[in-house]
Amino acid sequence: MADFPAEEFIARRERIFDAIGAAYALLQGAPAPRGYVVFRQTNEFFYCCGLETPQAYLLLNGAERRATLYLPERGGAQLGEGAPPGLEDADLVKAITGVDEVCPREALIEHLAAAKVVYTPHAPAELRAATRDGLQWADQMAARDPWDGQPAREQRFIALLRSRFPRIEVRDLTPILDDLRSVKSPREIAVMRRAGLLCALAVREAMRVTRPGLFEYQLGALANYIYAVNGAQGEGYRPIIASGENIWHIHYFRNDCPLKDGDLVLMDVAPECNYYTSDIGRMWPVNGTYAPWQRELYGYIVEYHKTLLAHIRPGVTPEQVLDEAAAAMHPVWENWRFSKDIYREGARRTLGFRGHLSHPVGMAVHDDGDYHHRPLRPGTVFSVDPQMWIPEERLYIRVEDTVAVTEDGIENLTAAAPLELDDVEALMRTERTALPYVLDVG
Repeated sequence: MADFPAEEFIARRERIFDAIGAAYALLQGAPAPRGYVVFRQTNEFFYCCGLETPQAYLLLNGAERRATLYLPERGGAQLGEGAPPGLEDADLVKAITGVDEVCPREALIEHLAAAKVVYTPHAPAELRAATRDGLQWADQMAARDPWDGQPAREQRFIALLRSRFPRIEVRDLTPILDDLRSVKSPREIAVMRRAGLLCALAVREAMRVTRPGLFEYQLGALANYIYAVNGAQGEGYRPIIASGENIWHIHYFRNDCPLKDGDLVLMDVAPECNYYTSDIGRMWPVNGTYAPWQRELYGYIVEYHKTLLAHIRPGVTPEQVLDEAAAAMHPVWENWRFSKDIYREGARRTLGFRGHLSHPVGMAVHDDGDYHHRPLRPGTVFSVDPQMWIPEERLYIRVEDTVAVTEDGIENLTAAAPLELDDVEALMRTERTALPYVLDVG
Protein backbone atom coordinates (compact mmCIF):
# COMPACT_ATOMS: atom_id res chain seq x y z
CA MET A 1 0.00 0.00 0.00
CA ALA A 2 1.08 3.58 -0.62
CA ASP A 3 1.47 4.32 3.10
CA PHE A 4 4.10 1.60 3.46
CA PRO A 5 6.63 1.07 0.68
CA ALA A 6 8.69 -2.11 0.49
CA GLU A 7 11.53 -0.37 2.35
CA GLU A 8 9.37 -0.19 5.47
CA PHE A 9 8.77 -3.96 5.51
CA ILE A 10 12.41 -4.71 4.72
CA ALA A 11 13.48 -2.61 7.72
CA ARG A 12 11.05 -4.47 9.98
CA ARG A 13 12.32 -7.85 8.81
CA GLU A 14 15.92 -6.75 9.37
CA ARG A 15 15.07 -6.16 13.01
CA ILE A 16 13.50 -9.62 13.20
CA PHE A 17 16.69 -11.12 11.72
CA ASP A 18 18.69 -9.31 14.39
CA ALA A 19 16.48 -10.89 17.06
CA ILE A 20 16.38 -14.50 15.81
CA GLY A 21 20.02 -14.89 14.76
CA ALA A 22 20.60 -17.97 12.58
CA ALA A 23 17.15 -19.42 13.28
CA TYR A 24 14.08 -19.26 11.02
CA ALA A 25 10.83 -17.36 11.51
CA LEU A 26 7.59 -18.55 9.91
CA LEU A 27 4.33 -16.60 9.75
CA GLN A 28 0.98 -17.89 8.57
CA GLY A 29 -1.29 -15.42 6.81
CA ALA A 30 -5.04 -15.17 7.35
CA PRO A 31 -7.30 -17.88 5.94
CA ALA A 32 -9.55 -17.30 2.95
CA PRO A 33 -12.74 -15.49 3.99
CA ARG A 34 -15.97 -17.41 4.41
CA GLY A 35 -18.83 -15.70 2.61
CA TYR A 36 -19.03 -12.38 0.85
CA VAL A 37 -16.78 -10.40 3.13
CA VAL A 38 -13.70 -8.42 2.23
CA PHE A 39 -10.47 -10.26 2.99
CA ARG A 40 -8.40 -8.70 5.72
CA GLN A 41 -4.86 -9.86 6.49
CA THR A 42 -3.69 -10.48 10.06
CA ASN A 43 -1.84 -7.66 11.76
CA GLU A 44 1.24 -9.81 12.32
CA PHE A 45 1.55 -10.94 8.70
CA PHE A 46 0.83 -7.49 7.28
CA TYR A 47 3.35 -5.93 9.66
CA CYS A 48 6.09 -8.17 8.29
CA CYS A 49 5.41 -7.96 4.57
CA GLY A 50 2.29 -5.96 3.68
CA LEU A 51 0.78 -8.64 1.43
CA GLU A 52 -3.01 -9.03 1.38
CA THR A 53 -3.30 -12.56 -0.01
CA PRO A 54 -5.11 -15.31 1.92
CA GLN A 55 -3.47 -18.63 2.78
CA ALA A 56 0.04 -17.16 2.35
CA TYR A 57 3.20 -17.97 4.32
CA LEU A 58 6.32 -15.94 5.04
CA LEU A 59 9.63 -17.63 5.86
CA LEU A 60 12.57 -15.67 7.21
CA ASN A 61 15.91 -17.45 6.98
CA GLY A 62 18.03 -15.87 9.69
CA ALA A 63 21.32 -17.44 8.60
CA GLU A 64 21.00 -16.05 5.07
CA ARG A 65 18.84 -13.05 6.04
CA ARG A 66 16.47 -13.88 3.19
CA ALA A 67 12.70 -13.59 3.06
CA THR A 68 10.49 -15.89 0.98
CA LEU A 69 6.74 -15.77 0.41
CA TYR A 70 4.81 -18.96 -0.36
CA LEU A 71 1.58 -18.26 -2.22
CA PRO A 72 -1.36 -20.07 -3.81
CA GLU A 73 -2.13 -19.72 -7.49
CA ARG A 74 -4.92 -17.38 -8.47
CA GLY A 75 -8.09 -19.14 -9.50
CA GLY A 76 -11.64 -20.17 -8.76
CA ALA A 77 -14.11 -17.58 -7.58
CA GLN A 78 -11.32 -15.06 -7.03
CA LEU A 79 -10.90 -14.55 -10.78
CA GLY A 80 -14.39 -13.10 -11.03
CA GLU A 81 -13.82 -10.78 -8.10
CA GLY A 82 -10.42 -9.36 -8.92
CA ALA A 83 -7.98 -11.81 -7.41
CA PRO A 84 -5.31 -10.73 -4.91
CA PRO A 85 -1.69 -11.24 -5.94
CA GLY A 86 -0.78 -14.90 -6.31
CA LEU A 87 2.11 -17.08 -7.35
CA GLU A 88 1.85 -15.82 -10.93
CA ASP A 89 2.52 -12.26 -9.76
CA ALA A 90 5.99 -12.77 -8.32
CA ASP A 91 7.41 -9.49 -9.63
CA LEU A 92 4.48 -7.49 -8.26
CA VAL A 93 4.70 -9.29 -4.91
CA LYS A 94 8.41 -8.53 -4.64
CA ALA A 95 7.75 -4.88 -5.43
CA ILE A 96 5.07 -4.63 -2.72
CA THR A 97 6.89 -6.54 -0.02
CA GLY A 98 10.60 -6.42 -0.81
CA VAL A 99 11.00 -10.18 -0.28
CA ASP A 100 13.81 -12.04 -2.02
CA GLU A 101 11.78 -14.89 -3.50
CA VAL A 102 8.21 -16.04 -4.21
CA CYS A 103 7.53 -19.78 -4.26
CA PRO A 104 4.61 -22.21 -4.37
CA ARG A 105 3.41 -23.32 -0.94
CA GLU A 106 4.50 -26.91 -1.64
CA ALA A 107 8.14 -25.75 -1.56
CA LEU A 108 7.89 -24.71 2.08
CA ILE A 109 8.37 -28.29 3.31
CA GLU A 110 11.62 -28.62 1.40
CA HIS A 111 12.88 -25.22 2.53
CA LEU A 112 12.21 -26.04 6.19
CA ALA A 113 14.06 -29.34 6.05
CA ALA A 114 17.36 -27.84 7.22
CA ALA A 115 15.84 -25.75 10.02
CA LYS A 116 16.73 -26.50 13.62
CA VAL A 117 14.90 -23.63 15.32
CA VAL A 118 11.73 -21.99 13.98
CA TYR A 119 10.04 -19.00 15.56
CA THR A 120 6.33 -18.61 14.91
CA PRO A 121 3.69 -16.52 16.72
CA HIS A 122 1.97 -18.35 19.57
CA ALA A 123 -0.54 -15.59 20.41
CA PRO A 124 -3.80 -15.35 18.45
CA ALA A 125 -3.51 -13.51 15.15
CA GLU A 126 -5.38 -10.20 15.10
CA LEU A 127 -7.90 -9.41 12.39
CA ARG A 128 -10.09 -6.31 12.03
CA ALA A 129 -11.43 -4.82 15.28
CA ALA A 130 -9.72 -7.54 17.33
CA THR A 131 -7.42 -7.35 20.33
CA ARG A 132 -5.32 -10.10 21.82
CA ASP A 133 -7.13 -10.15 25.15
CA GLY A 134 -10.47 -10.61 23.41
CA LEU A 135 -9.11 -13.31 21.12
CA GLN A 136 -7.57 -15.23 23.99
CA TRP A 137 -10.88 -15.11 25.86
CA ALA A 138 -12.69 -16.49 22.80
CA ASP A 139 -10.11 -19.28 22.45
CA GLN A 140 -10.55 -20.19 26.10
CA MET A 141 -14.33 -20.28 25.71
CA ALA A 142 -14.06 -22.63 22.72
CA ALA A 143 -11.56 -24.88 24.50
CA ARG A 144 -13.88 -25.24 27.52
CA ASP A 145 -16.93 -26.03 25.41
CA PRO A 146 -17.51 -29.84 25.42
CA TRP A 147 -19.26 -29.51 22.05
CA ASP A 148 -16.46 -27.52 20.49
CA GLY A 149 -13.02 -27.93 22.04
CA GLN A 150 -11.38 -26.70 18.85
CA PRO A 151 -7.77 -25.58 19.40
CA ALA A 152 -6.84 -22.13 18.15
CA ARG A 153 -5.52 -21.86 14.59
CA GLU A 154 -2.05 -20.89 15.85
CA GLN A 155 -1.89 -23.97 18.07
CA ARG A 156 -2.96 -26.24 15.21
CA PHE A 157 -0.21 -24.72 13.07
CA ILE A 158 2.41 -25.29 15.79
CA ALA A 159 1.25 -28.88 16.22
CA LEU A 160 1.49 -29.43 12.47
CA LEU A 161 5.03 -28.04 12.40
CA ARG A 162 6.09 -30.36 15.20
CA SER A 163 4.48 -33.41 13.61
CA ARG A 164 6.08 -32.82 10.21
CA PHE A 165 9.46 -31.76 11.60
CA PRO A 166 9.98 -33.58 14.92
CA ARG A 167 13.58 -32.38 15.21
CA ILE A 168 12.69 -28.68 14.93
CA GLU A 169 12.56 -26.61 18.11
CA VAL A 170 9.54 -24.30 17.86
CA ARG A 171 9.88 -20.98 19.67
CA ASP A 172 7.49 -18.08 20.17
CA LEU A 173 7.89 -15.14 17.80
CA THR A 174 5.20 -13.11 19.56
CA PRO A 175 7.46 -11.34 22.12
CA ILE A 176 9.81 -10.26 19.33
CA LEU A 177 6.97 -8.83 17.23
CA ASP A 178 5.47 -7.18 20.31
CA ASP A 179 8.72 -5.40 21.06
CA LEU A 180 9.02 -4.17 17.48
CA ARG A 181 5.42 -2.95 17.40
CA SER A 182 5.81 -1.07 20.69
CA VAL A 183 7.64 1.77 18.91
CA LYS A 184 6.03 3.18 15.77
CA SER A 185 7.93 4.43 12.73
CA PRO A 186 7.24 7.88 11.24
CA ARG A 187 5.13 6.22 8.51
CA GLU A 188 3.06 4.35 11.09
CA ILE A 189 2.47 7.55 13.06
CA ALA A 190 1.42 9.32 9.84
CA VAL A 191 -1.31 6.71 9.30
CA MET A 192 -2.34 6.93 12.95
CA ARG A 193 -2.47 10.72 12.64
CA ARG A 194 -5.12 10.26 9.94
CA ALA A 195 -7.03 7.75 12.07
CA GLY A 196 -6.87 10.12 15.05
CA LEU A 197 -8.18 13.03 13.00
CA LEU A 198 -11.08 10.96 11.66
CA CYS A 199 -12.24 9.80 15.10
CA ALA A 200 -11.91 13.35 16.41
CA LEU A 201 -14.03 14.62 13.51
CA ALA A 202 -16.58 11.88 14.20
CA VAL A 203 -16.87 12.96 17.82
CA ARG A 204 -17.02 16.62 16.85
CA GLU A 205 -19.88 16.03 14.42
CA ALA A 206 -21.68 13.81 16.93
CA MET A 207 -21.55 16.66 19.43
CA ARG A 208 -22.96 19.04 16.85
CA VAL A 209 -26.00 16.90 15.98
CA THR A 210 -26.77 15.57 19.48
CA ARG A 211 -30.24 16.34 20.76
CA PRO A 212 -32.82 14.57 22.94
CA GLY A 213 -34.63 11.81 21.08
CA LEU A 214 -31.77 10.61 18.92
CA PHE A 215 -30.49 7.09 19.55
CA GLU A 216 -26.96 6.20 20.57
CA TYR A 217 -26.48 4.15 17.41
CA GLN A 218 -27.30 7.15 15.23
CA LEU A 219 -24.19 8.90 16.51
CA GLY A 220 -22.29 5.75 15.58
CA ALA A 221 -23.79 5.79 12.10
CA LEU A 222 -22.59 9.35 11.64
CA ALA A 223 -19.09 8.29 12.70
CA ASN A 224 -19.12 5.41 10.20
CA TYR A 225 -20.15 7.79 7.42
CA ILE A 226 -17.21 10.07 8.21
CA TYR A 227 -14.86 7.08 8.14
CA ALA A 228 -16.22 5.75 4.85
CA VAL A 229 -16.14 8.99 2.86
CA ASN A 230 -12.56 9.53 3.98
CA GLY A 231 -11.31 6.14 2.84
CA ALA A 232 -11.12 4.28 6.14
CA GLN A 233 -11.91 0.56 6.29
CA GLY A 234 -14.68 0.67 8.87
CA GLU A 235 -14.49 0.66 12.65
CA GLY A 236 -11.24 -0.02 14.46
CA TYR A 237 -13.10 -1.57 17.37
CA ARG A 238 -16.59 -2.02 18.77
CA PRO A 239 -17.78 1.54 19.55
CA ILE A 240 -18.88 2.72 22.97
CA ILE A 241 -21.75 5.23 22.69
CA ALA A 242 -23.29 5.32 26.14
CA SER A 243 -25.77 7.80 27.56
CA GLY A 244 -27.16 8.26 31.05
CA GLU A 245 -26.91 5.19 33.25
CA ASN A 246 -25.31 3.17 30.44
CA ILE A 247 -22.05 5.05 31.04
CA TRP A 248 -21.50 3.10 34.27
CA HIS A 249 -20.88 -0.03 32.18
CA ILE A 250 -17.32 0.73 31.14
CA HIS A 251 -17.34 -1.18 27.84
CA TYR A 252 -21.04 -0.75 27.04
CA PHE A 253 -21.65 -1.67 23.41
CA ARG A 254 -25.36 -2.10 22.65
CA ASN A 255 -25.76 1.56 21.71
CA ASP A 256 -29.54 1.19 21.35
CA CYS A 257 -30.99 3.68 23.85
CA PRO A 258 -32.51 7.11 23.19
CA LEU A 259 -30.64 10.22 24.31
CA LYS A 260 -32.49 11.99 27.15
CA ASP A 261 -32.53 15.62 28.17
CA GLY A 262 -30.28 16.15 31.21
CA ASP A 263 -28.06 13.12 30.55
CA LEU A 264 -24.44 12.95 29.50
CA VAL A 265 -23.29 10.90 26.53
CA LEU A 266 -19.90 9.17 26.35
CA MET A 267 -18.49 8.41 22.90
CA ASP A 268 -15.42 6.21 22.42
CA VAL A 269 -14.90 5.37 18.73
CA ALA A 270 -12.21 5.14 16.05
CA PRO A 271 -11.78 3.95 12.46
CA GLU A 272 -9.36 1.51 10.91
CA CYS A 273 -7.02 3.24 8.46
CA ASN A 274 -4.74 0.88 6.54
CA TYR A 275 -4.43 -1.59 9.45
CA TYR A 276 -4.04 1.10 12.15
CA THR A 277 -6.54 2.66 14.52
CA SER A 278 -6.78 5.26 17.27
CA ASP A 279 -8.74 5.84 20.50
CA ILE A 280 -10.71 8.78 21.86
CA GLY A 281 -13.23 9.50 24.60
CA ARG A 282 -15.38 12.57 25.19
CA MET A 283 -18.46 13.27 27.35
CA TRP A 284 -21.01 15.96 26.58
CA PRO A 285 -24.54 16.97 27.61
CA VAL A 286 -27.44 15.78 25.48
CA ASN A 287 -29.17 19.15 25.81
CA GLY A 288 -26.05 21.18 25.00
CA THR A 289 -25.35 22.58 28.48
CA TYR A 290 -23.40 20.84 31.25
CA ALA A 291 -25.41 20.68 34.48
CA PRO A 292 -23.53 21.96 37.56
CA TRP A 293 -22.63 18.45 38.76
CA GLN A 294 -21.52 17.46 35.24
CA ARG A 295 -19.31 20.52 34.94
CA GLU A 296 -17.95 19.85 38.42
CA LEU A 297 -16.89 16.24 37.80
CA TYR A 298 -16.11 16.21 34.09
CA GLY A 299 -14.36 19.57 34.41
CA TYR A 300 -12.09 18.11 37.09
CA ILE A 301 -11.20 15.11 34.93
CA VAL A 302 -10.49 17.37 31.94
CA GLU A 303 -8.15 19.40 34.16
CA TYR A 304 -6.37 16.23 35.26
CA HIS A 305 -6.19 15.10 31.63
CA LYS A 306 -4.43 18.31 30.60
CA THR A 307 -2.02 17.90 33.51
CA LEU A 308 -1.13 14.36 32.44
CA LEU A 309 -0.56 15.48 28.84
CA ALA A 310 1.76 18.25 30.03
CA HIS A 311 4.01 15.82 31.93
CA ILE A 312 4.49 13.12 29.26
CA ARG A 313 7.92 13.22 27.63
CA PRO A 314 10.66 10.81 26.55
CA GLY A 315 13.12 9.47 29.09
CA VAL A 316 10.73 9.25 32.04
CA THR A 317 8.69 6.24 33.10
CA PRO A 318 4.89 6.22 33.13
CA GLU A 319 5.09 5.92 36.92
CA GLN A 320 7.03 9.19 37.06
CA VAL A 321 4.45 10.90 34.86
CA LEU A 322 1.62 9.73 37.11
CA ASP A 323 3.45 10.81 40.27
CA GLU A 324 4.26 14.26 38.86
CA ALA A 325 0.74 14.82 37.54
CA ALA A 326 -0.85 13.72 40.83
CA ALA A 327 1.42 16.11 42.75
CA ALA A 328 0.51 18.97 40.41
CA MET A 329 -3.20 18.17 40.76
CA HIS A 330 -3.24 17.96 44.54
CA PRO A 331 -3.63 21.73 45.09
CA VAL A 332 -6.23 21.79 42.31
CA TRP A 333 -8.16 19.11 44.17
CA GLU A 334 -7.86 21.02 47.44
CA ASN A 335 -9.30 24.18 45.89
CA TRP A 336 -11.90 22.60 43.60
CA ARG A 337 -15.51 23.26 44.63
CA PHE A 338 -17.21 19.90 45.18
CA SER A 339 -20.92 19.87 45.95
CA LYS A 340 -20.79 16.50 47.74
CA ASP A 341 -18.28 14.77 49.98
CA ILE A 342 -18.53 11.63 47.84
CA TYR A 343 -17.46 13.70 44.81
CA ARG A 344 -14.45 15.08 46.67
CA GLU A 345 -13.48 11.58 47.81
CA GLY A 346 -13.90 10.16 44.30
CA ALA A 347 -11.66 12.90 42.92
CA ARG A 348 -9.05 12.19 45.61
CA ARG A 349 -9.05 8.47 44.76
CA THR A 350 -8.51 9.36 41.13
CA LEU A 351 -5.11 10.86 41.97
CA GLY A 352 -3.95 7.50 43.28
CA PHE A 353 -5.24 5.39 40.39
CA ARG A 354 -2.39 4.03 38.24
CA GLY A 355 -4.28 3.28 35.03
CA HIS A 356 -4.63 6.78 33.60
CA LEU A 357 -1.78 6.15 31.15
CA SER A 358 -3.60 3.28 29.54
CA HIS A 359 -3.05 0.75 26.78
CA PRO A 360 -0.75 1.02 23.75
CA VAL A 361 -2.54 1.91 20.51
CA GLY A 362 -1.52 0.87 17.00
CA MET A 363 -2.66 -1.93 14.73
CA ALA A 364 -5.07 -2.89 17.51
CA VAL A 365 -6.79 -0.46 19.85
CA HIS A 366 -5.31 -2.45 22.75
CA ASP A 367 -2.05 -2.87 20.91
CA ASP A 368 0.73 -5.31 21.65
CA GLY A 369 4.00 -4.34 23.30
CA ASP A 370 4.27 -3.11 26.89
CA TYR A 371 5.53 0.43 27.49
CA HIS A 372 4.83 0.73 31.22
CA HIS A 373 8.02 -0.74 32.66
CA ARG A 374 10.68 1.34 30.94
CA PRO A 375 11.35 4.99 30.12
CA LEU A 376 9.14 6.37 27.38
CA ARG A 377 10.69 6.40 23.91
CA PRO A 378 9.88 8.56 20.88
CA GLY A 379 7.42 6.61 18.73
CA THR A 380 5.55 5.08 21.68
CA VAL A 381 1.80 5.56 21.16
CA PHE A 382 -0.77 5.05 23.91
CA SER A 383 -4.05 6.36 25.26
CA VAL A 384 -4.24 8.90 28.06
CA ASP A 385 -7.48 8.08 29.83
CA PRO A 386 -8.03 9.59 33.30
CA GLN A 387 -11.07 8.10 35.00
CA MET A 388 -13.17 8.71 38.10
CA TRP A 389 -15.75 6.50 39.78
CA ILE A 390 -18.49 7.60 42.18
CA PRO A 391 -19.97 4.18 43.06
CA GLU A 392 -22.56 5.64 45.44
CA GLU A 393 -24.31 7.23 42.43
CA ARG A 394 -23.02 4.87 39.73
CA LEU A 395 -21.17 7.69 38.00
CA TYR A 396 -18.21 7.01 35.74
CA ILE A 397 -16.35 10.02 34.32
CA ARG A 398 -13.51 9.88 31.80
CA VAL A 399 -11.86 11.62 28.88
CA GLU A 400 -9.35 10.08 26.47
CA ASP A 401 -6.85 10.99 23.77
CA THR A 402 -4.25 9.01 21.84
CA VAL A 403 -0.75 10.49 21.99
CA ALA A 404 2.59 9.74 20.34
CA VAL A 405 5.76 10.44 22.29
CA THR A 406 8.10 12.77 20.36
CA GLU A 407 11.70 13.85 20.90
CA ASP A 408 10.64 16.58 23.32
CA GLY A 409 7.09 15.82 24.42
CA ILE A 410 4.00 14.43 22.71
CA GLU A 411 1.81 14.83 19.67
CA ASN A 412 -1.88 14.52 20.54
CA LEU A 413 -3.28 12.57 17.60
CA THR A 414 -6.93 13.16 18.56
CA ALA A 415 -6.73 16.81 19.59
CA ALA A 416 -9.21 17.97 16.91
CA ALA A 417 -12.14 17.00 19.14
CA PRO A 418 -13.13 19.77 21.60
CA LEU A 419 -11.86 19.16 25.11
CA GLU A 420 -12.70 22.26 27.13
CA LEU A 421 -16.27 22.30 28.39
CA ASP A 422 -16.95 25.83 27.14
CA ASP A 423 -15.74 24.82 23.66
CA VAL A 424 -18.07 21.82 23.65
CA GLU A 425 -21.05 23.96 24.61
CA ALA A 426 -20.15 26.57 21.99
CA LEU A 427 -19.99 23.90 19.29
CA MET A 428 -23.35 22.49 20.37
CA ARG A 429 -24.92 25.96 20.12
CA THR A 430 -24.12 26.15 16.40
CA GLU A 431 -26.81 25.25 13.93
CA ARG A 432 -27.68 21.58 14.37
CA THR A 433 -28.24 19.78 11.10
CA ALA A 434 -30.74 16.94 11.22
CA LEU A 435 -29.42 13.52 10.28
CA PRO A 436 -30.45 12.82 6.66
CA TYR A 437 -32.50 9.78 5.70
CA VAL A 438 -33.57 9.00 9.27
CA LEU A 439 -37.01 7.38 9.06
CA ASP A 440 -39.74 8.52 11.40
CA VAL A 441 -41.11 5.17 12.50
CA GLY A 442 -43.10 6.52 15.39
